[in-house]
Amino acid sequence: MEGADLFCKMPEGCISHTISFNSPRDACKSALVSLIFRSASNSDSVWENFLPSDYKEIISRSVSPVEFSSKKDLYFRLCRDPILIDNGKMSFSLERETGKKCYMLAARELLIVWGDTPRYWRWISLTKSRFPEVAELLSVCWLEIHGKINTRILSPNTTYVAYIVLKFVEGAHGLHYPSTELSIQIGGIVYKTSAYLLANDSQRLQHQTRVDRFNTLCSMRTIRPRLNMWDPRVIRVPRDRNDGWMEIELGEFFNDDGDQGEVEMSLMEVKSGNEKAGLIVQGIELRPKE
Repeated sequence: MEGADLFCKMPEGCISHTISFNSPRDACKSALVSLIFRSASNSDSVWENFLPSDYKEIISRSVSPVEFSSKKDLYFRLCRDPILIDNGKMSFSLERETGKKCYMLAARELLIVWGDTPRYWRWISLTKSRFPEVAELLSVCWLEIHGKINTRILSPNTTYVAYIVLKFVEGAHGLHYPSTELSIQIGGIVYKTSAYLLANDSQRLQHQTRVDRFNTLCSMRTIRPRLNMWDPRVIRVPRDRNDGWMEIELGEFFNDDGDQGEVEMSLMEVKSGNEKAGLIVQGIELRPKE
């Protein structure tokens, strides 16, 4: 207790400086220690350190003013409510635990083959979308969607996972089978996997069985599971998000210093010739791996 009392008698600036080397979670916990710790842990100098170094430039590109009362308020505002930047072509937010950057590319920012042909795709507004428009698939046999983002705008030394964010209209068809090819290309290396876009109960059960078997195999061999990497035995299926949409993992990659150039992501089903309809695409999201 004597040591704690001595620490509490330190100048507030010193306490703030010390807290800033910890995590946002630790800073919030520190506020419970004492009144001086609360003041120190809530200070702008602490939360400035948790925000990305280029946050001012990023929020200057917001399509609407970003209002905040303190740097802590701004931090949690960006964790809670993604902002639209670059004329609404992209959204930006922060990962709550670490403060690392998250982006979503709007459907309008993706290359959707036949996307501007009204008989195949149409652009609509949905109240639960981040963006003014989303793409609805009317009817195609050739499904091909590409997106890309420069690694320099992402957080360095971070493993990112890319997801396509989508939903399905009633009567959607042609998306159960065959599986759709997913890929990520970075630094000249292409990683591929596949997914059932509109998975039925049997496909979901089959997917979970593969997951369970693979995890068991990894545990028996005492190796770290790599399910989210590129294991060919795993065919992905959509999973629900808490914003009313669904997502399918396209893959993951490690962003070291942000000097790999562009990371390219794609979704394709062009071999079967099956008619496909009823898919709605909001965009492609990149966020740090949990």
